[in-house]
Amino acid sequence: MAAQDFKRKLTAILHADVKGYSQLMGEDEAQTLRTLTTYFKIMTDLIEKYSGRVVNTEGDAMLADFASVVDAVQCAVDIQKDLKEKNSSLPENHKLEFRIGINLGDVIAEKDDIYGDGVNIAARVEALADGGGICISQTAYEQVENKLDLGYEDLGEHAVKNIAKPVRVYRVLMEPGIRPSVAIRIKKTLRKHWKKAVPALVAVLISAFGVWVVWHFYLPAVTIEPASAYKMAFPLPDEPSIAVLPFDNMSGDPDQEYFSDGITEEIITGLSKVPGLFVIARNSTFAYKGRPVDIRQVAEELGVQYVLEGSVQRSGNKVRITAQLIDALTGRHLWADKYDREFEDLFALQEEITFKIITSLQVELIEGEQASLLDVGTDNLEAYLKSLKAMEYFYRVNKEGNALARQTIEESIALDPEYAAAYAVLALTHINDIWLGSSESPVQSLMQATELTQKAIALDDSLSGAHATLAWILLNQRQYEMSISEAEKAITLDPNSSDAYTVLGTSLNYMGRHEEAIQMFKKAIRLNPIFPSIAALLRLGVAYRDAGHYEKAIETCKQVLNLAPDSVFAHTCLASSYSLLGREDEARAEAAEVLRIDPMFSLDKAGKQLPYINQADRELVIDSLRKAGLK
Repeated sequence: MAAQDFKRKLTAILHADVKGYSQLMGEDEAQTLRTLTTYFKIMTDLIEKYSGRVVNTEGDAMLADFASVVDAVQCAVDIQKDLKEKNSSLPENHKLEFRIGINLGDVIAEKDDIYGDGVNIAARVEALADGGGICISQTAYEQVENKLDLGYEDLGEHAVKNIAKPVRVYRVLMEPGIRPSVAIRIKKTLRKHWKKAVPALVAVLISAFGVWVVWHFYLPAVTIEPASAYKMAFPLPDEPSIAVLPFDNMSGDPDQEYFSDGITEEIITGLSKVPGLFVIARNSTFAYKGRPVDIRQVAEELGVQYVLEGSVQRSGNKVRITAQLIDALTGRHLWADKYDREFEDLFALQEEITFKIITSLQVELIEGEQASLLDVGTDNLEAYLKSLKAMEYFYRVNKEGNALARQTIEESIALDPEYAAAYAVLALTHINDIWLGSSESPVQSLMQATELTQKAIALDDSLSGAHATLAWILLNQRQYEMSISEAEKAITLDPNSSDAYTVLGTSLNYMGRHEEAIQMFKKAIRLNPIFPSIAALLRLGVAYRDAGHYEKAIETCKQVLNLAPDSVFAHTCLASSYSLLGREDEARAEAAEVLRIDPMFSLDKAGKQLPYINQADRELVIDSLRKAGLK
């Protein structure tokens, strides 16, 4: 960015957005957009009346700046009063309640836009406001405290990510005669008359503070340097691209980790079904779990424009989810929100957050898509929670975890025998038994997995994962055309399924359609770039070899060995590729590695495991390995 393109200035920033906007859009999109347009016009006129400037509007959010904090706050009060009057004539489900935050801060002004810490703090302050309410930062409060006929309630200090000091926030009390809350009045009384405070009063304060500690946490706003499109590890997709980072578990109980992970995964699953979005796979985003997050770095490593992060707190029959969606290319929030709900409303809450993201990214859903995005497949909350717990065990990828996953998902099915997704998970545990070597009879395990997957699909034909699993089973049975059909259906249901692209590529390659297979594997890896499936990467190397791209095959198989140094399949592919290039010494070195890892390796056994339809493809591989010194 050239120095002459921007300057810094101190300004009053007003940030506003609509409470519950995604739910309103879901109920009546056309009416909500009409009302939003009307309200934006009212707000714009008032902002101009008070000598302010609308910087931009994105979705349901508006950003404005003023030369005077007094003008900004008075304008916000007038906006809320006018909109309240407008809302009074509308049905309850058509009312739009804006939250407004105001901060006095230093910003970077570039052309007609502003960004930086000052803007991010304003957005953070706005997220603390109630619908129809106004919150201001301490820097703004100091300018207006005695200049307007308003009251203010001190909400205390709140940490803001990447801001050195906590920000003190005040709620603006707009109505005549309104007084701060009881807790604030007690605190002020104690401050003034602390020597006369009686034990009962102290007990009330301690009790109120205890409730605050349990329930009153906030999601820090993110202030980042904009990511560079030129530094992206991958070219940005044409469609909106997003990575959903693992939500932090704020419950103070490590046993609730499965719940926050499950919420994250459900949001990823819902977004993945939208044809107009590019969504990074769970495995790659969960690579950032438990690490300090640099949004710019995440965006550049994954090759996405948008990043969602948040937190989950569960306590008793209450749940609080906070989330913020960041445009990494500008460093700005698209929105930040806090949701407090009864635990029994969890399904609706997940849906609301997902639709908020979709509408913020301005992706349109066609008729029927909305209903299918977050259909978890059961109305039984306990069954659903057990399925989340089962997946936590499953992702441990060990024998003990797999056994616990099976036990837990069977408990889920007992609670709801019609829960299709649970049968799909149970099928995966039987497949895992085969891979982990814990199956007494791999043939029997595969039969059980097949039956369970087919039952899941019979109960719910829209399960992309179940169709992908069935595609793998059919591929193992060498039913290539049927495998391709199931994989393609999985991709139709979930255009962002890395697993479905992997199985589709594998089937295509064994059918001799090598170039098509290469493109499928590349797509699978692009969707899961940090921890790409070793299977996808290895199969890409094999497809390169089978298509005659030997140098690329060698390069790719070496990448596999960086992840799994003792992969006998990668060493075998390398031995074959070097042999086909006539590089005999390197081919023999790789053949030696194959025998080191698997002393019982034989070409006869390997040949039977190569399910190529074309005999020539199989013979080419076997001959190249024989030349490398394998028998």
